[in-house]
Amino acid sequence: MGMRLAAALGACLALAAGAASADDRVTLSQGALQGVTLGVVTSFKDIPYAAPPIGPLRWRPPAAPEAWSGVRKADAYGPQCIQPARPGSTTPMSEDCLSLNIWTPAGRTPSSKMPVMVWIHGGVFVFGSGATPFYDGGHFAERGVVLVTINYRLGRIGFFAHPALTRAEPGGLLGNYGLMDQIAALQWVKANIAAFGGDPANVTVFGESAGAISVNYLLTSPMGGGLFSKAIAESRFGRVEAAPVRGGARSAEAIGTGVARGLGVKGDDAAALAALRALPAEKLNAPISGLSDPTIPAPMIDGRLVTETIAAAFAAGREIKIPMLEGGNSWEASLIPAIAKDPEATLKRAGPDRAKVMALWGASGDLVKTAMDLTTDSMITEPDRFLARQMTRAGEPVFVYRFSHVPAVLRGKTPGAPHGGEVAYVFDNLPDHDLTLGFMEIPAATPEDRKLADAMIAYWVAFASSGEPGSAGGVPWPAVSAGDDVVMEFGDDGPVVRHDFEKARLDLLAAKAHTAPTAPVDSK
Repeated sequence: MGMRLAAALGACLALAAGAASADDRVTLSQGALQGVTLGVVTSFKDIPYAAPPIGPLRWRPPAAPEAWSGVRKADAYGPQCIQPARPGSTTPMSEDCLSLNIWTPAGRTPSSKMPVMVWIHGGVFVFGSGATPFYDGGHFAERGVVLVTINYRLGRIGFFAHPALTRAEPGGLLGNYGLMDQIAALQWVKANIAAFGGDPANVTVFGESAGAISVNYLLTSPMGGGLFSKAIAESRFGRVEAAPVRGGARSAEAIGTGVARGLGVKGDDAAALAALRALPAEKLNAPISGLSDPTIPAPMIDGRLVTETIAAAFAAGREIKIPMLEGGNSWEASLIPAIAKDPEATLKRAGPDRAKVMALWGASGDLVKTAMDLTTDSMITEPDRFLARQMTRAGEPVFVYRFSHVPAVLRGKTPGAPHGGEVAYVFDNLPDHDLTLGFMEIPAATPEDRKLADAMIAYWVAFASSGEPGSAGGVPWPAVSAGDDVVMEFGDDGPVVRHDFEKARLDLLAAKAHTAPTAPVDSK
């Protein structure tokens, strides 16, 4: 089945108008919802899970959602959260964006108790929404899963610290408003998902890139417990560092003060805070200059929701102890195209270990490929192994994958599977025609592509159902063990188990504690 693009979905909804059934209606404490049933799947879109975070609620923890009277139509996506405009984009944006979308099997009942999966989108904590066509959850629902996608505050509206905020809320939750939204959405799911046929005791949180980093923080936050029972992190950047809210020149408050001054707001009193809250949202979310921009909005150590770095929390065994599925792609370095222009800038960071690096990564003789592969392993592959080992020591079942499949028409043209390239396969939303999304080309799917997508979504569904991806059938997927850093590779030959994956390479990176470059988040 081809990807459910927005235009096609709109056409289907128009055809389905007037065909409402009992499957389409859900009643919550907030009010009644009218969704849409297409085939064996019912969807409900733009469900508010928190009050609009506007006016005096800007830069505050999410408040309880408002109730409504009558029946609320849930047949179309709501606006995405405020973010820098992209060329050609016509998607509506608003600060009033805290909504979620649900796909569930038609014919379900509140006693169905189906597994639930909650997707957190990527996008450098600045871009994205739960309405991206690739995230359509229809194919998960066809397999008996209740699939949820969410919006959360982004950019400087979602991740912002300033002395005026600290003074106004002493001891309160600060800075990580986007993460607070994610927690509020998970709380809403736990309280309401049974009405959609889901089991609130069997919730898997999963995300990609910035969404996977969010999963990391949810796993290590004192506030994340009890909201989910399993987790999946795709391209999770396990050694990301977070700046503290307060501190030196690079602290979140210092960055926020600089941003405020640039927008004409000085001081740290109530008047300054009122002026900041009165600023148009578009001014706060000016375009970022790139991944190396030190002022890029991102999660921060606030002392309550985020108390330490990801690596420190896992090394100390302070993460939530649940089954985990994680992995990355073979060309994660697609995030940093500048590598191709100057590979030496990357390779010189190896210092005295350059000869070892060239021996382990440089077999092709291509310096660009060597630098890209080194970056991929530094950002994703080695941190994945590090986190998997920490969780395994704690007795948690961990399943690791590597996505390396390249569509046939792109082989020889691209170095591997780019950052984010697995998402369309996981959701089984491959296109019927060629697409270009940012840095990523997605050609029309072939039978080979569709077979791999069918396998991947089956593994993901099996993990969400039971915590054992291998229960999907097909190639058994073993968990990581103390004696084997085993990886399931989803490549051109389909799923293949790899034992002690890239051991020599990753041993060197682990010993060097990342002398190769790292990137905190994605740019999709």
